[in-house]
Amino acid sequence: MKRIYLMAALVCFTAKAFSQGSPDYGSGMKFNLKEDGSKYLRVLAWNQVWLRSTEMNPGTMINGEEASSSTDIGNRRLRILLHAQLSPRYMIVTHFGINNQTFTNGGAAGTTGTGGYGQGKKPGMFFHDAWNEYALVLPQADKKFSLSVGGGLHYYMGLSRMTMSSTLNYLAIDAPIFNWPLIENSDQFARQGGLFAKGKYGKFEYRVSYNKPFATNLAPTDVPSADLAVAVDNSGNTKWSKAGYFEYQFLDVESNLLPYKVGSYLGTKKVFNIGAGFYNAPDATRTSVAGNVDKHDITLLSADVFVDMPIGKPEKKMAITAYSVFYDYDFGPNYLRNLGIMNVGVANPDFAGATALAGAGNLQPTIGSGNIWYTQAGVLLPTSQEKPKVRIQPYGAYTYKNFEALEASSSQFDIGANFFIEGHHAKITTQYSTRPVYTSPDTKTSKGEFTLQLQIYL
Repeated sequence: MKRIYLMAALVCFTAKAFSQGSPDYGSGMKFNLKEDGSKYLRVLAWNQVWLRSTEMNPGTMINGEEASSSTDIGNRRLRILLHAQLSPRYMIVTHFGINNQTFTNGGAAGTTGTGGYGQGKKPGMFFHDAWNEYALVLPQADKKFSLSVGGGLHYYMGLSRMTMSSTLNYLAIDAPIFNWPLIENSDQFARQGGLFAKGKYGKFEYRVSYNKPFATNLAPTDVPSADLAVAVDNSGNTKWSKAGYFEYQFLDVESNLLPYKVGSYLGTKKVFNIGAGFYNAPDATRTSVAGNVDKHDITLLSADVFVDMPIGKPEKKMAITAYSVFYDYDFGPNYLRNLGIMNVGVANPDFAGATALAGAGNLQPTIGSGNIWYTQAGVLLPTSQEKPKVRIQPYGAYTYKNFEALEASSSQFDIGANFFIEGHHAKITTQYSTRPVYTSPDTKTSKGEFTLQLQIYL
C-alpha cells in the first residue's frame, strides 16, 4: 500500500510540475527526508510585481495631491509555502508572505509619514495557510474512493473552483476578487480556521469544511423603513460556517493533493470539469430598521465549468483554456462592498464635482447581494520550435454584475496576454481592464487600468 501511495504522490508532483508548463523543472525544490521519497519537504517561493497606469475615480488625491491618474510599481504577492509529507498518511502545509505593498500603503501596522517606518514600508508577514491533514482512506490506483481530513487555517472554502484557485498559474493577470466574497472580513486572506474533508470517488471530487469565521462588528445605520435597510458585516459571537465544492472531471483527473486549483495547464492535460458549491454562515450580517436590529445569514451559491486542452496538430502545441462561473450572493438586503487592488488613492475633501459612490482611487463595487457572471478564455499560440524562447497566450475576460443596492447593472472587460519564458515559473503578463464608476445608483461611466506583471515562481 505504501508503494502505491508513493506512486500516486509522484504522479501528483509530475502533474503539478507539468501544469506549470515547464517539464524541465520537475517537482522543484523537493527534499527527501527518506531515501524512497515517502517522506519529503517541498518548498515553493514566488513573487509577483505589478507596474501599473491607472485612471483614478473622480475626487481622488494621492499623498496630498489631486490625481486623475497614477503610475506605480508594487508587490502584489511575495510568498513561501512549505509542504511536508511526514508519512504516507500525514501532511503539514504552512504558507506565509505579504501582499499588496505599494509606495503609499501596505506597510507594517502604524507606519506613516517618512523615515525607516514610513507609509508603505516593511510590511508584516502573516500566515495564509497552516493546517495538518491525515488520509483516512489513501488514494490508490486500483481504488475509486479516497478520504482525507484536516484542520487549521485552511483554503478549503468551497463555493467555486476560483475560490480555491492557485495564484501561481492564472489565465488572466489575477483573480477578479469577488471569487473570494469574504476577503479580509470574516476570513484571513480567503481562509478560515476549521475542519475539512476532501477526496474522490472515481472522477467525482468533493471538498467540505466546517469553520469558525473571524468576527466582524460594523454597526448598521438605522433607517425608517425596511426597503432602505443596508446589511453590514456584524457577526457578534460568530456561528460556525459550512462550505462545500463538488466537481465532476469528465476527462483527465486533476490532483487534489493540495487545495489550489490550476488556472491554465498550457496544454499539458485534457480537462473538462463542471462544479457547484456553497458557503453558509448564520447571523453573519445585520440591519437596523426603526431601532430594531435584524440578523441575516450569508448564503452564497455558485456553478462553474472549466475546459483546458490541447488543440490542433500535436506538434504545434496549441491549447485553449476557458472558465465560466455564475455566483448567486445573499449577504442580506442591499449589502455592497467596494474594493480596489493595491489602491493608492484617498478622497479629496476639496473636490467640487460628482465623486464615485465606491470611493477614491480604483475602488469599484465588487461584492454584494445579487448575481455575478464571470467568463474568461485564452489560447496558447502555436510554435514549431521544440523549446521556444517565449510562448504567447492572449486572453480575454468578461464580468457582469447585478447588485441589489445599485439600480443599474454593469459590464466590464479584461484583455491581455501571457508571455511564458519558462512556463508559469517565469512569465510576463500584460492586461488592460475596465471598471464601472457609479456617481449615483443608476449613473455610471467607466475607467481603465493597464498592468504589467513580472512573475517568478520556484
